[in-house]
Amino acid sequence: MSGTPLVRVKNLSKAWSLCSTPAQRARALISVLLGRQAEGSVTLVDINLDVYRGESLGIIGSNGAGKSTLLKLICGVLHPTSGSVELNCKIGALIELGAGFEAERTGRENLYISAALLGFESSDLSDKIASIIAFADIGAYIDQPVKHYSSGMVVRLGFALISAWRPEVLITDEVLAVGDESFQRKCIRWIEQYLADGGTLLLVSHSTYHIQKLCKHALWLKDGRVHAYGDVFDVTQDYLAFHERLSDADSNTLEASGSPNEYRISSVLVNGESEERIRPIEKLIHCAVCLQSPDGRVPRLGWGIIRGDGTAVYGAVSDMLDALPRECGGHFEYQLEIDSSSLLPGQYTLRFHAMDPEGLRMFDSVERFLTIRGATRELGLVRIPHKWSAPSGESA
Repeated sequence: MSGTPLVRVKNLSKAWSLCSTPAQRARALISVLLGRQAEGSVTLVDINLDVYRGESLGIIGSNGAGKSTLLKLICGVLHPTSGSVELNCKIGALIELGAGFEAERTGRENLYISAALLGFESSDLSDKIASIIAFADIGAYIDQPVKHYSSGMVVRLGFALISAWRPEVLITDEVLAVGDESFQRKCIRWIEQYLADGGTLLLVSHSTYHIQKLCKHALWLKDGRVHAYGDVFDVTQDYLAFHERLSDADSNTLEASGSPNEYRISSVLVNGESEERIRPIEKLIHCAVCLQSPDGRVPRLGWGIIRGDGTAVYGAVSDMLDALPRECGGHFEYQLEIDSSSLLPGQYTLRFHAMDPEGLRMFDSVERFLTIRGATRELGLVRIPHKWSAPSGESA
């Protein structure tokens, strides 16, 4: 993008001093006084980021990856250990529940104080407060102390204030995960209109659905570093695939038995490649699987597709359609073409099984990992053919 970025992050790092004893705290203080960096844990390392007007960026990552710390550094709540943040805009931030609200004051009192601090003109403050209260929709609680509010009510009040202020850059951290479903829908509608009017969004969320729905780009933080940045669908699908592989690492580890008296898989080619991890696939998957038979009889080939989290999607055995292999030097090669167009984007595992001629016993298994790409917010495992009908009396 051209022009001056609204937010520029340059070589940003943040380290926390780990001081659990008086001696450690004393050493940390001496280090600071001498201009040296105290020993500690590193939360963010060398983050570089430019955010331009009209951009919508989702920030994802596991707990402890540094997402909230990055937002706090951008907002000025925290000071970086090294690097800098340059702001060329006014920022509206919803980072911590209740931040900026006085617990002993009522919601109405807090709104007047916060609105005045944000620069609302006194002439239209009353009208603004009325619209803010209507957006928050917390009823009689508006005149109760904030300390009696639930977390969802605090979010309602904070987001309602931001909606009236309309900052150049809106920064939110897991706000959509706290409010109830009806308020989440209201917030999403408001954010969509805010973006359509040229607003700029930085959104931290564990919900990849919200990230995909509201953002054009995504930043994946891993262990305090930028692991990936780019198109929202590419980054979020890689992120989901990473977690699916983690959750399935123990339950789906299959090893060959190694016995020469069993039916074995001697080779597997997927789209002409023998690598364990297959390059991203658009539609057709071509498989050539070679089986070894200890007695010269024709073995059966079983195959299946499993989602990265272990959910079975589909499976079949060659004898179901009387598929026959090509014999070559004591081996039997099956050719299989799989149409993956019905699979929703995500991480999958292809499993091939060497089976006895009767198709009753499984002797050997081989896995290949593949990623299905695509830009969609559809939910589930597979795409079911469907179409929308026009309202009665209108043409489609």
